[in-house]
Amino acid sequence: MREFLGKLELKNGRRPGPLARRLLLAGCLAAACGAAQAAPKPPVEAQAARAEFRPKPLPADRTTPLPTRRLNAARLRELASQRDFRYEEPNASTDAWDAFWARIWRWLGNLFDTPTGRLSWKYGVYAVVLAVLVYAILKLMQVDVTAAFGRAGRRGQLAYDTASENIHEVDFRTRIAEAEAAGNLRLATRLGYLEVLKHLTDNGFIQWQPDKTNHAYLAELAAGPLRDAFRGATREFEYVWYGDLRLNAALYQQARASQRAVSSLLAGRPAVSASIPQPA
Repeated sequence: MREFLGKLELKNGRRPGPLARRLLLAGCLAAACGAAQAAPKPPVEAQAARAEFRPKPLPADRTTPLPTRRLNAARLRELASQRDFRYEEPNASTDAWDAFWARIWRWLGNLFDTPTGRLSWKYGVYAVVLAVLVYAILKLMQVDVTAAFGRAGRRGQLAYDTASENIHEVDFRTRIAEAEAAGNLRLATRLGYLEVLKHLTDNGFIQWQPDKTNHAYLAELAAGPLRDAFRGATREFEYVWYGDLRLNAALYQQARASQRAVSSLLAGRPAVSASIPQPA
């Protein structure tokens, strides 16, 4: 810059003024900045040449033979036997009734798939099992379950107190005739069964007690025709008295015939003492 100013001074024969010096200095600075910004960029040919040296993927090898893979037949059979791998196409000919039940089962499945549904299903099953056990125990104890829900046995026109009955104090022929005349076949069946218990007690086959169950009397009898006949009479009596079976004349005669069969066997057989285990 100083050399340029010295040459300019020698050429003009005088030194430039301060303003001229500032203008010359600003012009030189602007020229230097422009030269720096206009630095040459690498040519396009150089960029293309560098791109040619990039690695290219190798073509697929189509000449080397690949090993043949064999499927495991045992494993395929094992998977085919699993339920999760059984894919069945829906039957297009499904009728409206099957579609209705399919929607019902799908709704139940979605309902019990929730945490609340699973909990309800778990304790619901327990409740049903408990109810069945309680009902079975009550039936074995010969408790009238229907009376607990307000469905007591039908009563005829003949009043009879079953709670205070004593087989040794009842005139069965008179009572049965009165029940039949009043049309109370259910009570007549019960009286006939109590008469059978009295005959078994009088002949020493059982020991009657008011709080004993019919199956306890059955267990006191030895295996044989008498026990089989008494089992049939007991079953029909329980259907009528505890099961609230609707009796007609034919069913009543059938029940009475079973009771008379037990009495007939007793009449033609010598008395045998019942072997009843004594409490320890």
